[in-house]
Amino acid sequence: MNLIFYKYQGTGNDFIIIDNRSKTFPKKNKDIISSLCNRYFGIGSDGLILLENDVESDFKMVYYNADGNESTMCGNGGRCIVAFAHKLKLIQKETKFNAVDGIHFASIKDDIVSLKMINVDTINIQESYAFTNTGSPHHIELVDDLDSFDVFNKGKNIRNNLYGKDGSNVNFVEPIDESTFKVRTYERGVENETLACGTGVTAVAIAMHATKKTNSTSIKLPVKGGQLSVSFEKNNGIYTNIFLTGPAKYVFKGELNIEL
Repeated sequence: MNLIFYKYQGTGNDFIIIDNRSKTFPKKNKDIISSLCNRYFGIGSDGLILLENDVESDFKMVYYNADGNESTMCGNGGRCIVAFAHKLKLIQKETKFNAVDGIHFASIKDDIVSLKMINVDTINIQESYAFTNTGSPHHIELVDDLDSFDVFNKGKNIRNNLYGKDGSNVNFVEPIDESTFKVRTYERGVENETLACGTGVTAVAIAMHATKKTNSTSIKLPVKGGQLSVSFEKNNGIYTNIFLTGPAKYVFKGELNIEL
């Protein structure tokens, strides 16, 4: 099969994106997906995204982790597929699209994409960490000296031992000022630290507000791959109008022969 693909990245969180409106991609073949995502023997990415037709929105987003498994929502992936849809001229400045966690609204201006995330009504606050779901499950934990923190081993341990088979993404956070929090994330499915995680910084912003580490409803979130921002409202204990904003950039287009 001759495969045309596109590479996008959002603050270093990189994705293979494929126009699958013709439904020709072998989406049930986990081995093919994981091999394409492999950084040594394939194209290399944190995940693979299919753009498909949808009856109730502009398009549908189908997201796979680098291990080949279809996964929960990916915030940076969502922003990147908006940029891709714009490149294909499927959308102009605004869009609504379908994802695994429902309909999302987004806007794009130049390389900046602002994506509306799902509402958050439940936050599990423990003594040393918080947990919430922003389309994907996220553990949030404050640490000192984040730059030298062992994200891989500590994240792997929490992901596997605290959350069982399904696991959780794990975010380590260092406050910078009242409205700025530096974040590093260990992602399940990638099973490593990534340069950024969109649903992760969204979870961090909300957790910092819920645990009274900030009163701000507009949070800056430096990550290893750049900077993201999250804004939200809180009404009757529910976080609504949550927007994840940051760059989503086209990297290159390629063509590959794959054996089915």
